[in-house]
Amino acid sequence: MRKWLLSTLVLSLGAFIPLADAGKKDADPKEALQALQEFIGGWKGTANDKKLGFWTENTNWSWRFKGKEVWMSFELEKSKLYKGGEVRFLSDKSKYQITVTDKGGKKAVYEGELKKSILIVERLNPDTNDTEQIKMNIAGGGDRFNYEVWIKPDGRTMYTKQFQAGYTREGVTFGVDSAGKKPECVVTGGLGTSTVTYMGATYYVCCTGCRDAFNDNPAKIIAEYLKKKKK
Repeated sequence: MRKWLLSTLVLSLGAFIPLADAGKKDADPKEALQALQEFIGGWKGTANDKKLGFWTENTNWSWRFKGKEVWMSFELEKSKLYKGGEVRFLSDKSKYQITVTDKGGKKAVYEGELKKSILIVERLNPDTNDTEQIKMNIAGGGDRFNYEVWIKPDGRTMYTKQFQAGYTREGVTFGVDSAGKKPECVVTGGLGTSTVTYMGATYYVCCTGCRDAFNDNPAKIIAEYLKKKKK
């Protein structure tokens, strides 16, 4: 029954899109995924499973860009169960899709929506016919996230909680300027945590994925950012 344990997923409200507008049908994937912006970065957490007990693990989330494709990826360190995974937005279904890869390379796919500040994703386990439900939410002003795994056994109507975990953001005070304002990522508008340069000017990015996208075409990224700021 370990296949239902999802070991690093929490998604949150972002700075650009109100929750009520996030994930609308036919929405642009990048705009829909910006509702999850606060999850980008590094986290340290503690997991608790009834059978496996307690353990600590780290996770790091980044944006990924390939042509017109946009998604988020995450990696795990010290997890007893998973290597990592990715999150995409399915415009035709108006759903978020989470794919998790376990240590053996097997993938599990969940789909769901943001509801009242909580991301709820589900899948039907093909081996047990149990419904697996994951609930995720941000807390502590964006510096904490919690998630729970609930199972509805085949033929039952009630869910029972099987697993829970909590994370704390790494370096929560990083990136605040002398005026107390938090710098923006030039690619996504999230919290800038590292810098890149172009033509003698310095800009912020929020993750390695945004850094790579900036370096691929800095002039285009800067022009899009300035256009957005004018609006």
